[in-house]
Formats: sequence, structure tokens, C-alpha cells
Amino acid sequence: MVMSTYKRATLNEDDLVDSNGDEFYPPAMQVTLRHGPGPRCWAEKTYTERRLLVLVCALSVALFFSLITVGIFYKETHPGVCRTEPCIIVASAVIGALDRSVDPCHDFYSFACGGWVRNNPLPEGKSRWGPFSNLWERNMAIMKHLLENTTMKGLSKAEENAQMYYKACMNETKIEELGAQPLQELINQEIIHFILQTGGWALTGSWDKNNFQEVLRTVSANYHCSPFFTVFVSTDSKCSNHNIIQVDQSGLGLPSRDYYLNKTANAKYLNAYLDFLVELGVLLGGSQETSRSLMQEIVDFETTLANITVPQEERRDEELIYHKIQAKDLATLAPAVDWMPYLTDVFAPVLLNDSEPVVVYAKDYLQKVSDLIASTNKSVLNNYMIMKVVRKMVSILDKKFQDAEQRFFEVMYGTKKSCTPRWKLCVSDTDSALGFALGALFVKATFAEDSKAIAEDMVSEIKWAFEDSLKYVDWMDQGTKKAAREKAEAIYNMVGYPKFIMDPKELDKVFNDFEVVSDLYFQNVMQYYNFSARVTADQLRKTPNRDQWSMTPPTVNAYYNPTKNEMVLPAGILQAPFYSRSWPKALNFGGIGVVMGHELTHAFDDQGREYDKDGNLRSWWKNSSVEAFKKQTQCMVEQYSNYSINKEALNGKHTLGENIADNGGLKAAYKAYVNWIAKNGEEATLPALGMTNHQLFFVGFAQVWCSVRTPESSHEGIITDPHSPSRFRVIGTISNSHEFSKHFGCKADAPMNPKHKCKLW
Repeated sequence: MVMSTYKRATLNEDDLVDSNGDEFYPPAMQVTLRHGPGPRCWAEKTYTERRLLVLVCALSVALFFSLITVGIFYKETHPGVCRTEPCIIVASAVIGALDRSVDPCHDFYSFACGGWVRNNPLPEGKSRWGPFSNLWERNMAIMKHLLENTTMKGLSKAEENAQMYYKACMNETKIEELGAQPLQELINQEIIHFILQTGGWALTGSWDKNNFQEVLRTVSANYHCSPFFTVFVSTDSKCSNHNIIQVDQSGLGLPSRDYYLNKTANAKYLNAYLDFLVELGVLLGGSQETSRSLMQEIVDFETTLANITVPQEERRDEELIYHKIQAKDLATLAPAVDWMPYLTDVFAPVLLNDSEPVVVYAKDYLQKVSDLIASTNKSVLNNYMIMKVVRKMVSILDKKFQDAEQRFFEVMYGTKKSCTPRWKLCVSDTDSALGFALGALFVKATFAEDSKAIAEDMVSEIKWAFEDSLKYVDWMDQGTKKAAREKAEAIYNMVGYPKFIMDPKELDKVFNDFEVVSDLYFQNVMQYYNFSARVTADQLRKTPNRDQWSMTPPTVNAYYNPTKNEMVLPAGILQAPFYSRSWPKALNFGGIGVVMGHELTHAFDDQGREYDKDGNLRSWWKNSSVEAFKKQTQCMVEQYSNYSINKEALNGKHTLGENIADNGGLKAAYKAYVNWIAKNGEEATLPALGMTNHQLFFVGFAQVWCSVRTPESSHEGIITDPHSPSRFRVIGTISNSHEFSKHFGCKADAPMNPKHKCKLW
């Protein structure tokens, strides 16, 4: 601040007293320079007077330059307060989210987010809300404008198809006019024409017992359904320069096996699910009685599937669950399925033979599901498969189907009844189907290239911090430590968007085989399923491509891919509240910096650490370091398992990977920020906060995770989400941070400064 700089550099009353307490005057103030009534010219002055004048001038010049030097030095070491408009705006937002009545050392989440929670009740129809949700809503509004602006010039065919796909989705008149007809025709023509009677799905269960294999192939190959297991193409974890067919256990109708197995605690969810399925059966032409009987059979069958499904926390060691076999061996492993005809249909038109390599990730499950298929009435199996198709199609049918699903969601996630604008559903679905074409529009409209460069520089800073911290990891042997540094160094950064979307020819080439039909939304979705299946099959014979992203550019998220050893930060998240060019670096490092550190640390979590710098799943750690790692991580398993929401304990084993990433990300980002200060000097503080920038770093990190959610949504998160709930993503990490306690002055053994801290990276 200018005023304080000059005030500190100017003499004051205390400066005018010498060490003995006597009054003191500079030499120029002790000499009387005037004699007589008026000034005299230079020639009239005595030799002594002239010497004194020269000395006074010299001293004045010296004092002037001294003041400037002191001012510059003070400004560099005490940069003052940032009073720019962006600083004032963000300071107001930070203050508004705080609850200063809470001691930050007692409950930092409530201190940082108490005001935000108080001022942000759940929006109607939402089961959870936070900065991620808010930013996604903003991004969707931008995409809506871009999709509806048909006057834009120079669009690629893919971008035009995205607009056409969205327009067809928005044609509610046509969708309502068709009603259930598209789905009924699909079932008639493609799957089970022999059980349909006049008026729709008879739901009699009178299936041809020899038709199971045909139905399984059809629902899997044509409609992206995975009734008993999932089959897909992805990078071979043990040979990262090749793609391979992979087989794993599939999902259930409800989000987790726990909903089926703990029936007492989840009775309301199971009842709502059954009612939803019954309503779908009635909408497709069945009577209430026959529909309820058939759907109860389906729920009972899914309960049996849930019993043999392996919990995710027991599948974290990928070296243990990876099994490479040949396609012909599947017949021995799971004989209830005719595997070669099945794989041939799913991956058509690629030619396969029985020696095709396949990776199985759920060997025991596959054996058990084969036994279950063999012992279950084929009518139940076929009805179950068709219901999987019906569930998938609900959101693309008329309002009666969507209303039925909404009533189910109200119970499942505790949402209040609301009317979600149609455009939001259509934007989201367009992003799913043609997200990279839509992403090209989004990037050109919103993403500045210098933001990409700044983000890439920040990633480099975070990498340096992580690599430097490895020097001080005392539980790891030197050889493994050296290999870990090499892996960190080799991580490939993907920021903003994949390059091909900015080239219209390349973009059109990707979507060349996807035909979009004007005003026929159901048909467009079916076209997308067929297109996606062909793309998947085509990948089988191609080398994994770094330019092939798993997230579209507008997505508010980020990820780390172990088989490519790459971290991806889409343009959608490189915005406030995670990042802004005009904000203090403390907020940027606390926001997007921690996100970067989080993704980088995934390369060294309990799963990512099993992959080497080239993305291959192999043992590259010494056994002593592996055992030490497991001992260190057990601390986090126990720490997070001691947290609970609504008296429901967290599963520290299930959330271990994300908790490791949260802790490592915070540490790396803070170290990178301190290093930035060392190179660039302290930055100005935000006005009115009364915080240092080091404190602001931690507040900025916490406020990214401010959130509200319904009890039902919290319950669902605890049993399904590999991330800890937002509150514990904050207090879990800062409780392990010595730097946090130092800058907030937390006393020893304060709740946020426990004596025993979990320490890994």
C-alpha cells in the first residue's frame, strides 16, 4: 500500500532523539543560512556557506534515493493489500463462506464453509450441491447457448451434428407423440417379438428356453447393456502399448450391493425400486398384477447377484485380480455362456478367433455367475435382461417414463419434486454422445490459451514439489525412491482439450460414422449406441492413443490414467473457484493446485503405485518398501474409518486411494506455493480477511469442498463413492498437515492438530 510505505520511510518524533535522550538535529538543521533582510546571490556567499549548501544538496539527494530504496525494499517484503476489483470480489466470496465463530483448529471445515452452508440451501430437485455443481451448471448454460446458436459460421459437420442431436432431444412434442412406441418397436423387432401380444409387453414370462444366448448377445452388442458381466476394450495393464478385451463383473439396478444385502436398513429404497420397475412394466402394457409378480422375481434375482458380487474394497490390488487367458478358456471358466458367438457379435466387424487374448478381472465372480445362470429359470433371466434395456431407455422416452424415474429418485436420493428444465437433460446427453464436438465449441468460446500455459506451468511446479518431497520419505529404499522420481518425471500432462478437436477435418473424421437424424431423438440414441460399439471394436486392433480422453473438455473434473501415466485436466475445471488468472496465487495453488497434486499422487496411491513409469502393471518396488507402504497406509484406513456421517461409519479401505491422493495433493500444492514465493516474493493479501496468504491457501482448498446434501445422498455416497465425503476430505487432510497447524497456531492435540498424524508422501 503506497501510504504505509511512505509513512514508514519518513522520519517521525522517535527518530529525533539520540541514544542519550537528548534532542538531535541533522547538520543541515544546526546552521543558520540567512543573514540580513533578503537572499544573496551565489557570488555574494562566503566559502563556508557555499560548502554547506553543496553538502545540504548532496545530503538531500542521498536522502531522496535512500527513501526510494527503503520504499522498494518494504514493498517487496511487505507487499500490502490487493485492492483490485477481482481481489475485492474474491475476498467477499471467501468471507461470505467463512464462519468465524468456529475455531479453525477445532473444526476447520465448519470454519471455512459454515457461512457457505448457511447461505446455500439445496436447490430444488438436487440431492447435493457445491462448487463443482455450480460450475457445471454454468458450463451447461454456456453449452446451451452454443448448441442453440445455429447462426454460427464455419462449423464442422461434427459440431453441426451436435446441434442437431440437441435439437432432436428438445423436440418434446415429437417425443410425447411417439410415447412408448419406439421402445415397444425395438423389443418387437430386435429382441422378444415372440412374447409380445397386442397392446404391448404381456409380461407373461412365457419364454422360449433356448433363446437365452440370442437375447444376451443382442442386449450386449446393440444396446450397451451388461446384464451379468461387462465386456469392453481397454489398454492391457501389463502391456500398455496394446489394447485387449477385458471382462469384469457388472453393475446392479441399485447403486451398490449393500442396498440388497442389508434389507432392514435399506427397505425404503428396495420398495421404491420395486415400485419403479412395476410402473415401467405397466407403461409397457402389462397389468399391475403380472408386472409386480415379474418385477419381484427380477429384484430377487438381483439380490442373488449382489451376494456373489465382490465388494470394491476387495478389488483394489490389481495385480491379484488380473488374469490373462485366451478366449477359448472362457468356456471352461464360465460355460453357461456361448463365448465365441457372444464376443463375435459384441466386437463385430473385427474378426476374432478362440486364441484371442482376454483379461478377466473377476475370475471367481464369473464362475459363480455362470453357475447362477445355469440354475435360474430362463424366463427370469430373459426378463431381467429386457428390464436392463428398459431402464437404460427411460430417460429418452416420453414424460410418463421420466416422471416414474423421478419419483424413484426422490426416494433414492431424498430430492424434492421438481421440474428439471428439458434443456439440461439434452445438454448433458449431447455432451455424452458428441462431447468432443460440443467441446470444440466450448473451448473456442471460453478457454484462453494463456490459461493452458499457466496451468501447465503450475503442473510443473507441483511435479517438482512432489519429486523433491520424495527425498524425505524415510520408509522407502533408495532404489525404489529413484524409480518413483522417474515415474513422477514421466507423467504426461494433458491440459484443456485433446488437440484433434481444434482441427475440423480430424474432428469430422472421428464422428464420420455417426449419423444424426433431425427430430428423431430415440433413433439418434440408438445410432450412438451402434457408433460407440463400432468405435470400441475398432480400438481392439489399434495402439492406445494419448489423444483419446475419457472426459470431455467441458467436464468439471480431472483424472489420472495409470496405463498411460498421464493426468488430464479438462478446460471445464480450469475456472473459478478452482483457478483465475486475476486471483492471488495462494487461492490458485489451494484450488486447482491441489487438484493437480491429487491427480499426480494417484500415480502413487495403493493402486497407481503398481504401475511403472511406462504404464505397465508389474512389481517395480522392493518388497521392503511395499510392506512399509502398506503399514503407512493402514494409518489412513484407520483414520478415515473413524469418521462418520449420520452415525454411519466411512469405509477407510474403500476410500484409501482417494484419501492418499487428497493428502499428497495438499502437501505437494502447498510446497509448490512456498517455492513460488521463494522465487517471486510474497504477494499482496486480500482485503478485510485478516489472513496471511499461507492461511488463505488452506481456506481456498477447503472452500472448494463446501457442500450440502440430503441424508439419502450421504448414505449413497458412503456405500458407493471411492471419495470421502467433502467434510472429511478437508479435515482428514489438514489434520495430517504440520504446515496447517503452524500457520493457524493450533495447540498440540487440538482436534485439527492430533499428535499422531498419518504420513505417506
